[in-house]
Amino acid sequence: MAILNYTTSISTEKTAAEIQKKLALAKAEAVLCEYDAEAIMTAMSFRISTEHGPVFFRLPANTNGVLRALKADRKVPKRLKTKEQAAKVAWRILKDWVEAQLAIVQAEMADLVEVFLPYAQQKDGRTLYRALSDGGMKLLAHG
Repeated sequence: MAILNYTTSISTEKTAAEIQKKLALAKAEAVLCEYDAEAIMTAMSFRISTEHGPVFFRLPANTNGVLRALKADRKVPKRLKTKEQAAKVAWRILKDWVEAQLAIVQAEMADLVEVFLPYAQQKDGRTLYRALSDGGMKLLAHG
């Protein structure tokens, strides 16, 4: 099965604007886009206020991972196996994921911090997931 959204022609900038709008409607107070040396968007960060103070989140787009998936799939035409296309695909996948997470919040199945928790940033800039992973997932160990 080919990777989700592999045929998209929607620019990363348009997708970023769609994600920003959805985050703003979900009470994000600030949104920041990060770019690499080739001006390809690599991450989006946002801030929300909670009863405990501001919480910062960072959503990375692993363009290189998407590019590897595109290149490995025989169903994907060669013209779509580029870094630019990988970035478009990565951001469309993230948009779909953000929409799904916000639907869970809207349905009151979880709150915003809960659904985005793996991407919450610590003071050192690492996401909570990265900190747990770097620590060998000891906080999640049983026994």
